[in-house]
Amino acid sequence: MPRLAANLSMMYTEHPFLERFAAAARDGFRAVEFLFPYEHPAAEIRARLDAHGLAQALFNAPPGDWQAGERGIASLPGRQDEFRRGLDQALEYAARLGNRSLHVMAGLIAPGQDRAAHRAAYLENLDYAARLAAGAGITIVIEPINPRDMPGFFLTRQDEAQAVRAVLDAANLKVQFDCYHCQIVEGDLTMKLRRDMAGIGHIQIAGVPDRHEPDLGELNYPYLFEQIDALGYDGWIGCEYRPRAGTSAGLGWARPYLNRGA
Repeated sequence: MPRLAANLSMMYTEHPFLERFAAAARDGFRAVEFLFPYEHPAAEIRARLDAHGLAQALFNAPPGDWQAGERGIASLPGRQDEFRRGLDQALEYAARLGNRSLHVMAGLIAPGQDRAAHRAAYLENLDYAARLAAGAGITIVIEPINPRDMPGFFLTRQDEAQAVRAVLDAANLKVQFDCYHCQIVEGDLTMKLRRDMAGIGHIQIAGVPDRHEPDLGELNYPYLFEQIDALGYDGWIGCEYRPRAGTSAGLGWARPYLNRGA
């Protein structure tokens, strides 16, 4: 049975951010995730989690200059010191919020840039991140993202991400399996889940191709949930989609899972 986490960066955007926790809890969610917490003191977010009985499932380490178009810095040569400072901040927030998973975004690579240099920086930063996070009991997750939504993203395929994980051989480095991104780039989700489940640290869902509710589009999520259960995954499944209309009104697909609890 899927344990669903509401993604508060995409869902409940009809409310101010700090009010989204209460809205998610009212609808039956027992966990939340979001992109970045850094605009708010950790204590404010923790107060919302505690007040509404919510677990924090996941958030991202600082991504560089998001407003200027950066989408992570882990693979950017020459940004190692900035990456380490951001990781320290992320781990401080994780300690306050209680989540055990932290997403590190790879970043963008422009045409003509040296991919080998980006890969070397990526491996160096991830090795550092995994070693530092291990002391805090935190798992670092890396995510392939489709090039239609994020052109130029360094990591686009599940097998590429699993290969990075294999090179570093860190027990607390896992891959984030976003069904939406994987379907757009690769398809054949069931076989990839079966192949890679031992190395998957977090799962996210959305309808394909429009990234609306999971019951809209070409993926059969009830079937995928059965497969995920059968493979022994017991982590949170993040609902990282843009509701077509109001968030609560579009949760018909989730009611059977939310009503049974986490």
